[in-house]
Amino acid sequence: MIKESSIKENTEKINATPLLFAVFIIAICGIIYELIIGAISSYLLGDSVKQYSITIGLFMSAMGIGSYTTKRFKNNLFDVFVTIELFIGLVGGISAVLLFASYGYTKMYYVVMYVTIIIIGILVGLEIPILTRIIEEKENNLRITIANVLSFDYIGALIGSVAFPIILLPHLGHIKTSFLVGLINVLVANMIIFKYKNHIKRIQFLKIMAVFFTFLIVLGFLTADKTAEKIEDSFYRDQIIYRNQTKYQRMIVTKHRDDLRLFLDGNIQFSSKDEYRYHEALIHPAMLLSDKRDNILILGGGDGLAAREILKYDDVKKITLVDLDEEVVNFCSNNPLVSSLNNKSLDNEKVHVFNQDAYKYLEDTQEKYDVIIVDLPDPNNESLNKLYTNLFYRLIYTRLSDGGMVSIQSTSPYYAGEAYWCIRKTVESEGFVTSGYHLSIPSFGDWGFTLASKKDFSKEDINITMPMKYLNNDIVRACFDFGNDEKRYKDTVEVNSLTNPILISYYQKAWNSY
Repeated sequence: MIKESSIKENTEKINATPLLFAVFIIAICGIIYELIIGAISSYLLGDSVKQYSITIGLFMSAMGIGSYTTKRFKNNLFDVFVTIELFIGLVGGISAVLLFASYGYTKMYYVVMYVTIIIIGILVGLEIPILTRIIEEKENNLRITIANVLSFDYIGALIGSVAFPIILLPHLGHIKTSFLVGLINVLVANMIIFKYKNHIKRIQFLKIMAVFFTFLIVLGFLTADKTAEKIEDSFYRDQIIYRNQTKYQRMIVTKHRDDLRLFLDGNIQFSSKDEYRYHEALIHPAMLLSDKRDNILILGGGDGLAAREILKYDDVKKITLVDLDEEVVNFCSNNPLVSSLNNKSLDNEKVHVFNQDAYKYLEDTQEKYDVIIVDLPDPNNESLNKLYTNLFYRLIYTRLSDGGMVSIQSTSPYYAGEAYWCIRKTVESEGFVTSGYHLSIPSFGDWGFTLASKKDFSKEDINITMPMKYLNNDIVRACFDFGNDEKRYKDTVEVNSLTNPILISYYQKAWNSY
């Protein structure tokens, strides 16, 4: 009797449509897990090419191990598939929490990252072969089965890769997205249990397991915001008063007494205690050396602090500020703490804001500028590196008036010496006359800048007459002197270009040492 029912079950035709739908859904989930891990690693460690390369390579290798392992499963394939889905949902759902927590509370981030990638990769590698065998055993047409399974798999991967950066990450963030995708995997397991209960041997055990895993993942999703806040709080010394995942970056504002700080993707942009040192140094040497100051361009500077310094010159007629992230600009314009710091410069009638890529703006504009201020984040990823290449500085050269000046924030000549001198050498490669200077900024350390022009200029011509919090003529002249340890990479660095983005390597090597 048992033999007869078993034979009947194995030869019974099934409706393969829900299984193909499952292929489509799990493909979406699989690619999103890869993207979540790669995005978190890039956010925490920088160098996105390296992080995504490691994630994808290790993930694909683990999938290969999973696929190879499927040959050991010969019976009860529905049970196996449901179990796989449940554990992918659980591990994938908590993956973002594990990664952030390991970074914030331990020194084992790489171990946790590698283990998480391998586990999820092996489980994902098990999925498609198991499903393919289930469908093939019931449909008995390998050609059609393979075509259908792979088609749904590839289409699902495409949708997942598009949905993550456009919809999921901006609206849900990393942790909530991982729980949502984990929940989808668990729901696929529940669907298989419901649709194919007659083919599942350990139906009661798997039902209990599915309910329990669903409860855990739903609880994780509902508490994700609080979890994210608690973990994120551990990254910052001061109390977080504002947090937002914009379309382009993670924005955090902290406050301790009268110290207000803005962080973008974990990197400090300013501290209200000493930002005046940075912005006075960035702005005034270039403004004082330029032949005229009618038309000014700021690339970056969405906090409005560079514009505040420029507006101290009455002869300035127009300031064009180009910053990619509209949400950052709006916050710094509307938040009373920041707007009081920038003297509401972003609302000044002389300031015209364009929310677009700086590279694209320079390609499209036909205007000539008397002073160009390059106040961009450090080159810790490929999209930012583009704004430190020879081609970018070539565009700046074409947009600069003949007697104009360029001022470029150039990271630290002490902590990131190779990166600093690479920036300056890259600027010089496009025909600029350059000079470098640096100063101590307590929240940044020793920080460097590059002055550039089409004409010769001298630091002796900088004459500060207006009152400033930090700069005076003696300090300015001293800023142009570098110690021997800060000049050790001056003659050994290469030019940074789109095809050879050496600056990222210099930058990462330096900051990994501190």
